[in-house]
Amino acid sequence: MSVLPPVRRDRIVAELPQCFKKEACLHTREAFHSKVISACKQQRTGTVGFCKDVFDKNYKATIGVDFEMERFEVLGVPFSLQLWDTAGQERFKCIASTYYRGAQAVIIAFDLSDISSLEHTKQWLQDALKENDPSSVLLFLVGSKKDLTSPSQYALMEKDAIKVAKEMQAEYWSMSSLTGENVKEFFFRVASLTFESSVLAELEKTNARKIGEVVRINSNDSNLYQSSKKNKSKCCQ
Repeated sequence: MSVLPPVRRDRIVAELPQCFKKEACLHTREAFHSKVISACKQQRTGTVGFCKDVFDKNYKATIGVDFEMERFEVLGVPFSLQLWDTAGQERFKCIASTYYRGAQAVIIAFDLSDISSLEHTKQWLQDALKENDPSSVLLFLVGSKKDLTSPSQYALMEKDAIKVAKEMQAEYWSMSSLTGENVKEFFFRVASLTFESSVLAELEKTNARKIGEVVRINSNDSNLYQSSKKNKSKCCQ
């Protein structure tokens, strides 16, 4: 039996992190849902259980799919966030689409120094939502490489980005991996909102289980994810 290491102190979330821009946010609430707070205190969260903290200037673009797992502690409850990084290039489209299915949050990233990348975000989101119910997934639009833009350039780009975020019904954030600006705050926000939605989903079940209990999922259950029927793509065959 393996024992997981304790959650790092800088991954402990005691309060709901606030949004980056009020005019482009998913939730305007300033605190966790009262049911979630109560469930955590009673240990009735069911099965709910920055990656490197360094900037690598020689980092290579994702080929196909990359994966990381980050452990947090939200309201005193250990919570693991699985991060699937899919390549945006067209040649990886079929590979990436299989990893979208069942996502609780979708993060669409673009380059703040490249206006064309913002134009591509709508297509990337459309691809992701083909595999998920739009009403049950948290959406985030993230502008990266803020350090490469001047204040005037960023002001113009942010205006366009917020407009796109509103059209997507996504929450907008900007950040810089080089300087670390907003990186920690953003992932705390994603982890907290994902944790909250997971706990609320568990509370809807008739028999909420205590932390640590195992839940067996019937592989024949066709209702694990609610998604519309569609023809299977043949582009990867």
